[in-house]
Amino acid sequence: MNRFWKILGITQPDQDERVSIRGERYRMDRGILRQEAIYSGAQRQSRDVFSHKWHKQDTYESEDMKSATLKWLKKRYGETDSLFPDTMDADYIFLDAGCGSGYTTLEFFPHDVLSRLNYIGVDVSSAVDVAKSRFDQRKIPASFLQADINSLPFDRQSIDFIYSEGVLHHTDSTQRALAYLSGLLKPGGIFMFYVYNKKGPIREFTDDYIRNRLKEMPPETAWEALRSLTALGKTLGELQVEVDIEEDIPLLEIEKGKMDLQRFFYWHLFKVFYRPDFTMDEMQHINYDWYAPQNAHRQTPAQVRKWCGDAGLDVLREYTERSGISMVTRKK
Repeated sequence: MNRFWKILGITQPDQDERVSIRGERYRMDRGILRQEAIYSGAQRQSRDVFSHKWHKQDTYESEDMKSATLKWLKKRYGETDSLFPDTMDADYIFLDAGCGSGYTTLEFFPHDVLSRLNYIGVDVSSAVDVAKSRFDQRKIPASFLQADINSLPFDRQSIDFIYSEGVLHHTDSTQRALAYLSGLLKPGGIFMFYVYNKKGPIREFTDDYIRNRLKEMPPETAWEALRSLTALGKTLGELQVEVDIEEDIPLLEIEKGKMDLQRFFYWHLFKVFYRPDFTMDEMQHINYDWYAPQNAHRQTPAQVRKWCGDAGLDVLREYTERSGISMVTRKK
């Protein structure tokens, strides 16, 4: 923890003490520094959405959900052992940019790796409180900051490793967030991230229609409003009906071929997540994660590659699927 305060250039504040770091005001609250900046309206809405989601721990901590998450992460990012130096110690700074509850980090990265480095988790929402508790339970040393990932109290070229799983697209601009965080990396530093891929025209339209309906609702109301959609996904999945599209439909970006009816809805009409081994609340968690945040930008692989080049990042691994784009990059 002492190294964290040294990085920030301050002594550890007392409870409720306010400090200024690089022009930003922070308040110490229950062991976490919290930024007092005024966010954009969309960022405030996203903050509230993710505060609600990550505090509902029973919707994402089952063994089935953790196993599926780990399998998906490994498929997209591959093995990460070679990305860390053999001589890594607590001077090696790992920034979890948009850590949420620390869920994917704790599932994906080995605990012995996380315990050796200097882990700093940052999130715009109060999910940092959940993350702190989960790291404490596992006895992994960690520091946390509640702040906008586009305005952090770190020097340029001061971070060794940045991990941002499904977060950059929830800022006001995916491109700006990518460029800003890349500037914090040391030369040779690693940046791993996942962002949403652009979908077909009907799916894009319907998803935005639902998102615009939800954005004016309090998080609890939005959660409940999505229950009927989640129930529809379950109904479609349990039908186990296959549709056969006999020819391509270029106007709607739909390819010919056989597809389960639920997956046809999922990929081409609107997101209705379904897995037979997940509970309704777990499926609800995933649908809510997609629809509730006002900021949820989608981009093409070509755009992301260009943004990486502009930010001085060499792409070591790219994994693109319909849902999103995963990148492992190194700063030049």
